Amino acid sequence: MTQPQAQTQTQTGTKRAGAREWAGLALLALPTVLLGLDLTVLYLVLPSMAADLDPSATQTLWIMDSYGFFIAGLLITMGTVGDRIGRRRLLMIGVVAFAGISVLAAFAPSADLLILARALLGVAGATLMPSTLSLISNMFPDVRQRALAIGVWATMFALGMAAGPVVGGALVDRFWWGAAFLLAVPVAVLVLAGARLLLPEYVAPHEGRLDLASVVLSLAAILPVVYAVKDMAAYGPTPLTAVLAAAGGAAGAGFVRRQRRLASPLLDVTLFTDRAFSAALAVLLIGLVGVGGTMYLVTQFLQLVEGLDPATAGLWMGPPALAMFAAAIGAPLLAGRVRPGLVMAVTLGISVLGYALLATAGPGSRTSVVIGFAFVYLGLGAIAALGTDMVVGAAPATKSGSAAALSETVQELGIATGVALLGSLTTTVYRSQAPTPPDAPPEIADRVTDSLGGALEVSERVPPETIRAAQEAFTTGVNVAALVAGAAIAAVTVLCLLTLRHVRPLGQDRAEGPGPS
Repeated sequence: MTQPQAQTQTQTGTKRAGAREWAGLALLALPTVLLGLDLTVLYLVLPSMAADLDPSATQTLWIMDSYGFFIAGLLITMGTVGDRIGRRRLLMIGVVAFAGISVLAAFAPSADLLILARALLGVAGATLMPSTLSLISNMFPDVRQRALAIGVWATMFALGMAAGPVVGGALVDRFWWGAAFLLAVPVAVLVLAGARLLLPEYVAPHEGRLDLASVVLSLAAILPVVYAVKDMAAYGPTPLTAVLAAAGGAAGAGFVRRQRRLASPLLDVTLFTDRAFSAALAVLLIGLVGVGGTMYLVTQFLQLVEGLDPATAGLWMGPPALAMFAAAIGAPLLAGRVRPGLVMAVTLGISVLGYALLATAGPGSRTSVVIGFAFVYLGLGAIAALGTDMVVGAAPATKSGSAAALSETVQELGIATGVALLGSLTTTVYRSQAPTPPDAPPEIADRVTDSLGGALEVSERVPPETIRAAQEAFTTGVNVAALVAGAAIAAVTVLCLLTLRHVRPLGQDRAEGPGPS
């Protein structure tokens, strides 16, 4: 089913949403902000957490991205589970689990237990994300209102991502690093209190039983590939990564074949025949790879190179947050008059300028780094709002949970992969250029050459010029990572112009009927 066809169907016999639905959207905004915040809240909390738990470089990356990887692996399954057992019911189960596991994460006594808690948070988060977005499709059957509601949803998720470093920095400055996780508790209480009053229940009719073989195949397709990407980013191509990638690819092929045979598939693969649907997913995936990795590196730069405390670094992340917020709100409004593909391409082109600034930054250039990252965030706001609307709008109402899950899968996978790839690339460059402190014991020299954080921890036992050289080495790694990410975003900009140029402005597309797809 093409995007315009699906959208035109929803206009038949529908009514406009009222005050209850808009109040329900405000309630859904709470877990949506929380999910975005949990993706980025550790960026400024990381140094404080590292000082307490003393994780290795590999453990640090797992703490950062295990949450996103497990969400990515389970979103498709949970989206379909919500279609079958009830989207509101799954949301309520998810918020209880998310809050309970967040408390465990806040008081984790070791890096290994925090990694486990973050992974379990990913499992719980996978129940929340498709529930919020698919419920919006039920609450706003009028296509014009739905477009606005999805724009608000994307804005709230983007706002959570943008607020994560600021909130994390403020909490660690006033309390301790674990306080960042406890934000989930009051959110869960509010959602549980208002869900039955403000949110409708929806169970897709005639969906049949959940196919467990498809669930296994989906996990077997996603998780090995995710691990292979992470392992290759850290250690380069190895026989293990090749085997894992091949196994994931084989499982993915089996998954697609099985979905085509099932009467009630876990994922409706015919959605990929819609060119706008597929292109929007590709833009979201690659765009979030660049943003996820760059945000991680910029927050580390502000603290480890510029020497800012977490709260001050969080304030410096304020302008990029405002840029993303403006784009997430403004892009859907502008796309009512201008073709969405052009809006996305222009904002992504501005992002490329941001990556160029980051690729030329050096120690002491925090202003240019923040301006560059604001340009990067501007592109994120636009593609998050418009890309999500294209993906969800392509699916019929009974499959909106599945489509929402697919949209969120590529976004979560993109962020986590960005942290793994660009973070590991920066580490590789750092280790190739890191200075070896003269006359230092082997254990001290190893800390300096392993990571900039390790070098700063032993800064009193090495010469000041060694620390300056280590900071320059890290900055060079950030430059290289920004250059690679910028090249990928430039390619995505061209993709928008070539594949999404036929998508009409939002109002025309939805009011005038089918156009080219």
